[in-house]
Amino acid sequence: MKTRGIPIPIRLLRYALPYKRRIFLTWLAVGGLTTFQLLGPQLVQYAIDTGLKVRNGVPQGNMRALLIAGGLITVAAAFRGVFQFAQTYTAEWLSQRAAYDIRNDIYDHLQRLSFAYHDRAQTGQIMQRATQDVEGVRMFVNMGAIRLVYVAALLIAALVLMLLTDVKLALLSWLFIPPTAFIAVRMTTKLRPIWLEVQNLQGRVGVVLQENLSGMRVVKAFGREMFERDKFNKEAQDLFVNSYATNRIQATYSPMLNGVWSLAMVATGWYGAVQIANGDLSAGALAKFLLYLTMLQLPVRSLGWINMLWARAQSSGQRIYDILDAESAVTEKPGAIDLTGVKGHVTFEDVSFGYDAISPVLRHVSLEAKPGEVVALLGQSGSGKTTVVNLMPRFYDVTGGRIAIDGTDIRDVTLGSLRRAFGIVQQDVFLFSSTIAENIGYGAAGATFDDIVRVAKLARVHEFIASLPDGYDTWVGERGITLSGGQKQRISIARTLLLDPKILVFDDSTSSVDTETEYLIQQALAELMKGRTTFVIAQRLRTVKSADQILILRNGEIVQRGRHEDLIGQDGPYREIYDVELRDQEEAFQREQERLAGMPARGVPEPESAVAGGAA
Repeated sequence: MKTRGIPIPIRLLRYALPYKRRIFLTWLAVGGLTTFQLLGPQLVQYAIDTGLKVRNGVPQGNMRALLIAGGLITVAAAFRGVFQFAQTYTAEWLSQRAAYDIRNDIYDHLQRLSFAYHDRAQTGQIMQRATQDVEGVRMFVNMGAIRLVYVAALLIAALVLMLLTDVKLALLSWLFIPPTAFIAVRMTTKLRPIWLEVQNLQGRVGVVLQENLSGMRVVKAFGREMFERDKFNKEAQDLFVNSYATNRIQATYSPMLNGVWSLAMVATGWYGAVQIANGDLSAGALAKFLLYLTMLQLPVRSLGWINMLWARAQSSGQRIYDILDAESAVTEKPGAIDLTGVKGHVTFEDVSFGYDAISPVLRHVSLEAKPGEVVALLGQSGSGKTTVVNLMPRFYDVTGGRIAIDGTDIRDVTLGSLRRAFGIVQQDVFLFSSTIAENIGYGAAGATFDDIVRVAKLARVHEFIASLPDGYDTWVGERGITLSGGQKQRISIARTLLLDPKILVFDDSTSSVDTETEYLIQQALAELMKGRTTFVIAQRLRTVKSADQILILRNGEIVQRGRHEDLIGQDGPYREIYDVELRDQEEAFQREQERLAGMPARGVPEPESAVAGGAA
């Protein structure tokens, strides 16, 4: 449904439209509540004028009439209570359901957006929009839309019935409606920009808090607790000042509203008494009129609040639709096909990429990786290594050239089938707050426990897991904070291996483990890489030496390529990297092997034979 261009509050109401039965029940409840609320004053007039009559200055009661009136008033009150419950229940159900659907839409849409959106988005702001802003929309659906119907019906009906009761009395009391409405609207007009600022400040507080909690180790390592406290205090202080300002405005204007309406009651009561003394009005009619006037106070004062709720819905809805209307830079083309029978033949044909039009990250990159080959990517930070591997599963889309798998352009296949062909171990390992078993089996919904144990053994993490008191049921802290870097790396590798992909991507996957652990991991991966195309962002010498292709990137271009044996004898970027970064690793590795050679045999094969089939 195309809804852009429609006012935001109206656009938000479409979330309630699918629930037509509930809407009908809500309107029915509003109609019943309004009817029985308006009937009350009529019954009070009947009770006074019929049940209490004055004859010769002496009040005389009509007990039968009083009993009938009392019974009718009780029945009307009971029905009013039933309809009020129904109206409150159905309105709340509708508003909560709309909020539920909006949150799900936000979440689903965020899942579909490409990395380009998430690179710019602030987590705290997104969480604010999915919580506080959605709550603002919920209140609008309940109080600003459904209650608007009730308030409008009550206002119109009360005005008409007051006019039918006594024209002069109605006109007198109506004189106080404009100033009351003006004060109410004035109050909400002052509150509106402050509420908008409060919403923004709540998002900023969320951003500061989220960043502080995520970077707590950095904060403590650099002793910046006081700095972070002051930063948070500043945002919290601004939030306090603005929130307090809203209460101050309400405290100023609310007594004015009460005062104006009290004057209306006094003036109406005085003129009504004069009317009674002149014989132009009955006591019951005056009581009924005063009850209608009291009843009228709610809709008149609600005008300002409804106005504010509409304004808040405008701002909250705009922030929500900033997410829902965001278009992913990576989309499936109509008629995209599933990528099946993947062999793992990957080609880059004159590929270029930039996050924006003026800052290219890759320039005219061409490469071919055949099934079973290991491709190592080397280069300084920012040279484009990670970008190369992120383009293959279409986390980003190329801005020039073409990437193909088995000869098929990756833009011609569905995203789901494309990404199922890849197994990715990213540099920044993320584990969920769950058990170790659930983290390993995250990507393979049908995996059995035996499958999880099998890949854990291959990733050389089974013995560690088995040594824990709860084994595979051990709970992993948020972001895997209870595990070491090497343990998280191996769990992440096990999670990837469980997918049994045809194309493996290791983004510096063994950079956080020691030499011996790395060796054990690579020993396991050597057999698994056979028949699979493997891309490695390499930082370890053993990875580089065993690669079928080494690609040296500089400023987004491939400046040198070949095998280790070919490149080591050439002057160029690879030799520079080897001399600066890799030679020390080779010497350290040789010393480690000499140390291990002097220890009792452990059944570990020699390094060269272990990694001959490929390395991570």
